[in-house]
Amino acid sequence: MAGRILREDVEAVRERVHIEEVVGAHVALRPAGVGSLKGLCPFHDERSPSFHVRPQVGRYHCFGCGEGGDVIAFVQKVDGLGFTDAVEYLASRAGMQLRYEEGGGPSRPGEEPGRRRRLLDAHRIAEEFYREQLVQPQAAAARAFLAERGFDRSAADDFGVGFAPQGWDALLRHLRGRGFTEAELTASGLVSQGQRGIYDRFRGRLVWPIREVTGETVGFGARRLFDEDNGPKYLNTPETPLYRKSHVLYGIDLAKREIAREKQVVVVEGYTDVMAMHLSGVRTAVATCGTAFGPDHARIVRRLVGDSGGAAGVQLAGGSSVGGEIVFTFDGDAAGQKAALRAFGEDQALTAQTFVAVEPSGMDPCDLRQARGPDAVRALVSSRQPLFEFVIRSTLAAHDLRTAEGRVAALRATAPVVAGIRDSALRPEYERLLAGWLGMDDVTGVRRAVADAARRGPRPGARPTERDAGRRSGEAGPTPVPVARMAAPDRRDPVAQVERTALEVVLQHPTLVPPEFDQLAPDACTAPAYRAVHEAVRAAGGVAAAQGVVAAGGGTAWVGAVIDEAAEPVHALLTELSVAPLPEDRPDALPAYVRGVVLRLVDIGITRRIADVRGRLQRLGADADPAEQRALLGELMELEAQRRSLRSA
Repeated sequence: MAGRILREDVEAVRERVHIEEVVGAHVALRPAGVGSLKGLCPFHDERSPSFHVRPQVGRYHCFGCGEGGDVIAFVQKVDGLGFTDAVEYLASRAGMQLRYEEGGGPSRPGEEPGRRRRLLDAHRIAEEFYREQLVQPQAAAARAFLAERGFDRSAADDFGVGFAPQGWDALLRHLRGRGFTEAELTASGLVSQGQRGIYDRFRGRLVWPIREVTGETVGFGARRLFDEDNGPKYLNTPETPLYRKSHVLYGIDLAKREIAREKQVVVVEGYTDVMAMHLSGVRTAVATCGTAFGPDHARIVRRLVGDSGGAAGVQLAGGSSVGGEIVFTFDGDAAGQKAALRAFGEDQALTAQTFVAVEPSGMDPCDLRQARGPDAVRALVSSRQPLFEFVIRSTLAAHDLRTAEGRVAALRATAPVVAGIRDSALRPEYERLLAGWLGMDDVTGVRRAVADAARRGPRPGARPTERDAGRRSGEAGPTPVPVARMAAPDRRDPVAQVERTALEVVLQHPTLVPPEFDQLAPDACTAPAYRAVHEAVRAAGGVAAAQGVVAAGGGTAWVGAVIDEAAEPVHALLTELSVAPLPEDRPDALPAYVRGVVLRLVDIGITRRIADVRGRLQRLGADADPAEQRALLGELMELEAQRRSLRSA
C-alpha cells in the first residue's frame, strides 16, 4: 500500500503551486480588489461571478454555492481526484519530488518517485507524433476510416486522434532522438520487447490518446486498419506504472466539467461512440478501455458527479432521477443485455441513479449518428430507463407470463434481483411494480418471495460491495461521513459584521494587524461561529505568531495553521473569510483600513466591559464592601481611559 506523503511536502506543494494558475486553467479570472480575483464558478451555473480566489492565502471560495478550499481541494473537486492523486499531480506540475512515510511510495504501485514525469513526457511526445502522422500520405486509410464514420479533421483534432506508421520503429527512433532511454520506453508501454530488441507497439493503426482526469495522456487505444495486420481489432497500452485499464475512462478529460455540471455520466462501449456522443451534444460520454465497467470506474464516477457515497435517492420506473445519473448504453441484442446485467452487479457501488439506454435496432451510438443524425443519439439517452427496471423486465421477458407456471418461474427468477436492491426505501416500490408486471394482484406474495430470496443469500454472480467487504473485515467502509458546516451569522447584525471584517483582515493581512488584537478577551466575538474562528486564531499563536509563519511559508501557511487548530465544521467558514473581498481596494489605504477594522472590534469589547462594570456597580447595595466598590470604580476609570485613547488614536 502507498505510504502517506510527508506533511511538509504537502505544505510545500500548497506554497509552490500558484492557485491562480491552476484555477485559471478552468476559470477566466479578473481582478476583484487588492490581492483578489474572481470569475464564474466552475461548480454551479451562474451569470454573475461569485467565485473568488485570493492567491496570497492560496484559497478559493464561491459565495454562490459555498465551495471552497486550497489548491489541492480545487484539483480534487474539478478533476475528481483523491487527495493523494491531487497532491502528486500538483507536485509533478511544479517539478517536485515527493517523499513518503517509511515503507511507502507513490499511490500507483510500481511507480518510482520522479519517474512518472518522464513517462508522461514520453506519452505527450508520442501523442504529438501520432497526430502529425495522421496528415501524411501513408495515413490515407486512417483518414478514410474517420470520414466513413462522419468524423472530419476538426473532430480528429478535438479528440487527439492520430496514426501509428506501419514501420517497426518510427516512434522508437523519434523518442530516442528526444533523449528517452530503452528502460523508460519499455516501462511506458509504447514499445514491445522482441527477440531482437524493442519495437513500436502500435503499427499501421488509428490511435486514440487515453488520458487521466487531469488531461495527461497515460496510454493509447489503437484500431486495426490493414488486412495484413494479424493483431486484435483493438489494441491498448498494456498495464504500466501510468496505465491501468480498470482506473481510466476514455474521454473523461473532455467530459469532466460537463459531468460535474450536469451530474450525469453516459457510459458507452468504444472510442468512436464517445466521439459520436460528444459531437451529438451528449458531452458527458465516456468509455471503458477494453474492460468491463468495474468498482474503480465506479469510484471515478462517484467523485465526478459529486456522489458522497450516501444512500441512493428514490429511483422509480419511468420516474425522473434525483441527484446524479449514470447512464449505460448497450446494444439491444443478447450481448448488450448481458452487459447490462453485469452492470447491475456494480450498481450497488453507485449511489447515483443508474439507468440503461438501449437501441432496439442494435446500432451503437456511432452508427446511430451516421444513420439518423445527432437528434437520434440524444433521444437514445433521453429514453433511458432505470437499471433495476431493465434487469427485471429483461428477466421477465425470458418467461411465458400467460401461464401460471411461467409467472411463478418469473417470480422466482426476479425475486433475487429485487432482494439485491440495497436501498431499503426503493425495494418495496419495486416489489409493487414487479407484482404489476407479473399480473399478480397479491403484492404480499411477491414480498414473501423477495424476503425468501434475501434469506437465501446474494443472487448468483453478485459481487460484494466495498461497504460489505469493509463490514466483514471489521473496517470502516469507504463512505465518508458528511461534515456539518458552521453557518455564518446574519450579516445584518452590525456587531457580527465588525467581528467578521476583523477576522477577514487577520486571516488575509496578519502582518498589518495591530497588536491590540491579541489582547482581545476570548469572548470578544459574540457570534458562536466567529468565536470559533477567533479561538483557532488564538490557538495558532495570534498575530504575534503570524509574522513568523508568513515569513517562513507565506499567507498560505498562516491560513493553514489556523485551519489546523479549528474544528472541521469551521474549516469552510475559515476559507470563506480568508478569500472574502475587502471593501478597501487601494494598496496605500489598506494598512489604515486593517487597523481601523481591528480597533473597532477592540472598542466594542471595551464598551461591553464598561457596561458590565457599570451594571455591577449599580447592583451593589448600601452595605456593599467599600473596597469592592473602589476596585470597580478604578476598573471603570481605566477602561474609559483606554477607550478615549483608542478613539483619539
